[in-house]
Amino acid sequence: MKIFVAADHGGFELKNKIVDHLKRTHSGDEVIDVGPAVLDKNDDYPIKAYDVATKVLGEDDARGILVCRSGQGMAMAANRVNGIRAAVVWTKEIAKETREANDSNVLSIAADYLDDDWAESIVDVWLETKFSGEERHLRRIKELEDL
Repeated sequence: MKIFVAADHGGFELKNKIVDHLKRTHSGDEVIDVGPAVLDKNDDYPIKAYDVATKVLGEDDARGILVCRSGQGMAMAANRVNGIRAAVVWTKEIAKETREANDSNVLSIAADYLDDDWAESIVDVWLETKFSGEERHLRRIKELEDL
């Protein structure tokens, strides 16, 4: 799997920690740091979210991870791209639920409200959880795409 990771200035430090964590613990996956490479207070979330969203859709087996202060801005921006199902997640249980029931393909997390270890555990659960494939969930995903 390819995992694209990006942040705005508010999520920069946590993004770097998540990238390092993924490279250490998910060696079978290709981890791609979409940026920013250096902290810039002018890095705005819409552009970074769009970059990750379009990259995820351009690959057969890919997911995205976005980090900003609340997680909300990144998710809102990513969800404007048809085919993206970005979920703001703050617990491992919600990470699992968004994968099993919603087949979320982008994870959005809040740098201001999660400590590093908790954020990494959410990322791990989200990446390891498979979509259930149940008919009702497939139907709902199609309904989302048809809106």
